[in-house]
Amino acid sequence: MRIVSWNVNGLRACAKKGFCGWLTASEADLVCVQEVRSREDQLPPEVCGPDGWHTHFVAADKAGYSGVGLFSRRAPDAVTTTLGEDRFDTEGRVQIARFGQLVVANVYFPNGNGTPLPGGKRSNDRIPYKLAFYEALFDQLEPERAAGAPILVLGDFNTAPAAIDLARPKQNLGTSGFTPEETEHLAGILGRGWTDTFRHFHPGAEGHYTWWSQRFGIREKNIGWRIDLVVASPGALPFVKGAFIHPHVKGSDHCPLGVDVDPAICGPA
Repeated sequence: MRIVSWNVNGLRACAKKGFCGWLTASEADLVCVQEVRSREDQLPPEVCGPDGWHTHFVAADKAGYSGVGLFSRRAPDAVTTTLGEDRFDTEGRVQIARFGQLVVANVYFPNGNGTPLPGGKRSNDRIPYKLAFYEALFDQLEPERAAGAPILVLGDFNTAPAAIDLARPKQNLGTSGFTPEETEHLAGILGRGWTDTFRHFHPGAEGHYTWWSQRFGIREKNIGWRIDLVVASPGALPFVKGAFIHPHVKGSDHCPLGVDVDPAICGPA
């Protein structure tokens, strides 16, 4: 059973670059997309209702902003889209879908970038909101994680876990996504009993990234960041058989990534 995550950086734009063809050829059972940036009624029919797929979309209140979506071969038993706080829910960042016993949280975590600054940079004044969002999500999942439920949290975490996860760590220590405050917070969450699946299967592997700046030549030189993750609860990890990143897939400034899992993760058929 293949589960894939992809920040598509605008699903309508990605569709014009081959998303539907990629979806057909993906061999995936579940595809979770982030940064949809469209309401469902704005998506072309071949995207919002492709043959053989069940779909579900969540949009932000703000037009052209954020948003997440699910494409699944099997219809989810239920989907939750709230963290219980308007300041988070209005941004359309969460889908918690259930497939039998399996819980899949498709999440577009906030960026910490805030107010524009001179020189084209931005402040980090949205980091407190970002970290509060992390806490709200993982607090909501904690009772089931503690009870042994198989849970996968996947999406654009907007934080590189460690120096190995970006090409230029020293130059980016003060950049949102790799400030000590963010990396320490993420490490603390993972330390509560969550496993970064890619690092579980590829410890020490360098040069594996999921996002690249759109400046000319950056992706070709592989000057990237690994900020898109699939993390597994202790109840899910034994079913995860492999983790992958597909940097060759274009259509967004991010690339698809995911895990292959034993279908038994969903429980009895």
